[in-house]
Amino acid sequence: MFLLKTNNKISLSIVYKNQKFLRIYRWNPLYKKKPWFSIYPLLKNNGPMVLDALIYIKDNLDSTLSFRRSCREGICGSCSMNIEGVNSLACLSPVETKNKFLTIYPLPHMYIIKDLVPDLSNFYNQYKLIKPWLMGSITNDKEYLQSKLDRFQLDGLYECILCACCSASCPSYWWNQDKYLGPAILLQAYRWLTDTRDSNKKTRLKFIDHKMRLFRCHSIMNCSKVCPKNLNPGKAISSIKYQLINKL
Repeated sequence: MFLLKTNNKISLSIVYKNQKFLRIYRWNPLYKKKPWFSIYPLLKNNGPMVLDALIYIKDNLDSTLSFRRSCREGICGSCSMNIEGVNSLACLSPVETKNKFLTIYPLPHMYIIKDLVPDLSNFYNQYKLIKPWLMGSITNDKEYLQSKLDRFQLDGLYECILCACCSASCPSYWWNQDKYLGPAILLQAYRWLTDTRDSNKKTRLKFIDHKMRLFRCHSIMNCSKVCPKNLNPGKAISSIKYQLINKL
C-alpha cells in the first residue's frame, strides 16, 4: 500500500499493473541464511540510471543495501554488477526496462563480501603480477619520446578501467581464476607490450607465455561483448598469442 493510498480498487489495480520493481540479490555473511532477493518499487524519481535507483533505495528505503560506487561517470569502474543478465556499470545502465522486474546480481562467479559487493582481491593481485608500469633502461637519463603513430597504438587499450566486467563474463576465468589471468589483465598486459617506451618486452612475454595464464583463453569473446568502454580484450589476447607464436 506504500505505492498509493486510495480506496478505489480500480485505480489501485492500474497502479500495480503499471508499477515496475527492482529485484536485488542480497547476502550478508553475518546472517545464517541463504541469499535472498529484496524487491523495491521503481519510482519516477529513481532514474535515469540504475546507480541512481540504488542510491535512492539506500538513502530512503533500505540503508542495509551494500554496493560500490564512486565517480558515477563510467570512469572508476566501481559500480560493476550484473544487470538483467549482462555485466555492466550501474552508472551507465538506464533504469528503464520492458519487464516487470529489473533484476540485479553481483558480478558472477566471484566471492561475495556482501550484497552487490564482490571480492576483487585476486583480480587486483593478478593485475600487480603483470607489473603495470613503464619499465625503461636504468642508464637512460633522457626523455622517453614517442611519435604520434606510436601513441595511436595505445588507443583502445589504456581506456580500460579495471571494472572486471569482461573477466567476470569469461567461462575460462570462472573455472580457472586462480591461474588464468583473464581478459582484463591480459588487455592491460598488451597495453604495456605495445608501448614503445617500455624496454622490458621480452620479460613480459616470458611471464605471460604459459598454458594457464594466457592460453586458457578459448576466444569465446564474451569479454568484448560486455565491455562498458567498448574495448576489445579478445583482440588483445589474440595479438599477444600472435607475438609469441611469431617470436616478435
